[in-house]
Amino acid sequence: RALGRRAETAEQVDTDVESYEFQAEVGKVMDIIVNSLYSNKDVFLRELVSNAADACDKKRFLALTESDAPPEPMKLRIRADKDARTLTIEDNGVGMQKSELIENLGRIARSGTANFVKSLEQDSSDVSLIGQFGVGFYSAFLVATKVEVVTKSFKDSQADQKAWRWTSQGGTFTIEESPQEDFFGEQSGTKLILHLKEEAQEYLDSGKLSDLLKKYSEFITFPIELWNEKVQYDQVVDESAPAPKEGEKPKMKSVPKSVFQWETMNKMKPIWLRNPDVVNQTEYSEFYKTTFKAFDEPLTTTHFKVEGQIEFRALIFIPSTMPFELTRDMFADAGRAMRLYVKRVFINDKFEDLIPRWLTFARGVVDSEDLPLNVGREILQKSRTLKIIRKRVVRKVLDTIDDLREKTPAKYDSFWNTYGKYFKVGLVEDLDYKDELKRFVRFWSSTSGDNQTSLPEYVTRMKEGQKAIYFVSAEGRKAAEIAPAMEMMKQKGYEVLYMVDPLDEICSQSIADYDGKKLVDINKAGLDLEQTDDEKKEKEELEKDYEPLATWLKKQLGERVQKVQLSDRLVDSPATLVQGEWGMSPMMQRYMKSQTTSSASDSSFAIGSRNQAILEINPGHSVIQKLKGAMEAAPEASATQDMVMMVFETAALLGGYNIENPADFARRVTKLMDEAGGDAGAGGSVEAEVLGQQ
Repeated sequence: RALGRRAETAEQVDTDVESYEFQAEVGKVMDIIVNSLYSNKDVFLRELVSNAADACDKKRFLALTESDAPPEPMKLRIRADKDARTLTIEDNGVGMQKSELIENLGRIARSGTANFVKSLEQDSSDVSLIGQFGVGFYSAFLVATKVEVVTKSFKDSQADQKAWRWTSQGGTFTIEESPQEDFFGEQSGTKLILHLKEEAQEYLDSGKLSDLLKKYSEFITFPIELWNEKVQYDQVVDESAPAPKEGEKPKMKSVPKSVFQWETMNKMKPIWLRNPDVVNQTEYSEFYKTTFKAFDEPLTTTHFKVEGQIEFRALIFIPSTMPFELTRDMFADAGRAMRLYVKRVFINDKFEDLIPRWLTFARGVVDSEDLPLNVGREILQKSRTLKIIRKRVVRKVLDTIDDLREKTPAKYDSFWNTYGKYFKVGLVEDLDYKDELKRFVRFWSSTSGDNQTSLPEYVTRMKEGQKAIYFVSAEGRKAAEIAPAMEMMKQKGYEVLYMVDPLDEICSQSIADYDGKKLVDINKAGLDLEQTDDEKKEKEELEKDYEPLATWLKKQLGERVQKVQLSDRLVDSPATLVQGEWGMSPMMQRYMKSQTTSSASDSSFAIGSRNQAILEINPGHSVIQKLKGAMEAAPEASATQDMVMMVFETAALLGGYNIENPADFARRVTKLMDEAGGDAGAGGSVEAEVLGQQ
């Protein structure tokens, strides 16, 4: 029988048409489905194809367990009839008896499959079933004004076997005996005939149906055949050409002709169901490129199966280049591509709970055998099973990346350069994996040259007696290298990590420590460097000697600084600005400012950003010694005041801060250069002015 052709009318069968009311809840559920349950109506095809595949699964199992004969090949067929405006979905699966039609298609949350699985709870046999005509069946009314179901049950003996027709336009349904049907040669199966709504005529287009089947049902384990239109070209005599001469063949031309034929849609075998040992890299690559529309080769692949408490298979790829969808927004929803299947039925590839946000870049397939679904398969239930799957998937991905780190450093370099920022975000956001992610992160350092270094590598290079892991925040490696706070670190031979991005600084706060060693910002107050007893005694004496200068400088600078103190970290610079323990680096302050819509002026922000800073001065530097002398001799002199501001603003610039009044700074620099042109030099000018005032 041609698929999609309606059978003889019910009047030709010696039976009555029986009418039924839907269960009270059905009307409400239909409204939910049609108006709000599904995010788009395309999913009706996924639901109905899934149900048809379930029916084939059930028949296959029954044929294997209750019959000596091998089961006949099963398949699904889909045909659109543009003249009749119908879409037919047919399978040669288990079918339904009359009582099952009433029970399964007239009630909510009841199905032949649910009862079937329940009857096998004490049997260890593997039955791959999801839900025969559960709520998903009613998704047909998303696109249809009328739905017909013609079915014949495999469980009936041939002598008692009858075909039944179920019909509904919503609200009520009828059941009547139907003329004997076969289902592509089989004596059981189900045919759904959808009479499409005016606004659903797009589903009569074979191209649209083909796209949907490839999207949602490419890996159904039974063949899905679509009645598809193809264009063929016949060679015919060109009547418009000149008549051939004697002995010549007539001129031919190609004439297009539309031909309809069955075409299998789900040709690609789900390689994640195969043993990883028999899948080669070429197959992985082709699957990756086809499934995820990628052009690059995967950087690494992990393919595994989990059995026991739960059962699922997974095939996960790390792209070698950043997926295009993530190039503008690293967490774009469109960039998610972890495809979730339940028993080979595609559910979703944007499900946020399957993998953490910091693995958004991963592509792959997770196919669960026992993950629970809620109505519509649109939103997965948050379940213990899902949490276990997520945990196992993350563990495997991390193990794979760890293998890259240990065995193929060049590949890991490529991975880190492309996706390192995701792991830094994970360190900040994901407390469950924070400690584990610490070993992966990399930073530039004072000794790493053109390569970044990890915390484990840093620890192996720590000097004897070094108590902490040191870092400095700056906008770029060059700025970090010349930071005044680096001077004492270089003298002591300590390696310093460079945090050259706001995310680095946020990440450092989240890391806090590694391998029992605290991360210490060398540009913050409280830096504790080892000192000998003689060095401590010398510092105490200098603090007493320079206390008047520190107090006076604080008074001159006012709210620009929190306080002024002697520095332990300076060697060559006269002064530096450091933050308090909870302060933000200049880089972070600028980042925070860029994220706000504050109407404050740049200058007021510059002042506010430094009012928690501490000015540290170097008593061993000639500039500070001269400033001390100028303060003692002529504290109110303009040259002394200029010197104060030059010391402060130079420290601010070297520390990465913006100065509040560039024009005044330029004036002071110009004046200094002018005075430097004389014999006395800058220092002599100050002394000359001071002596003149005396």
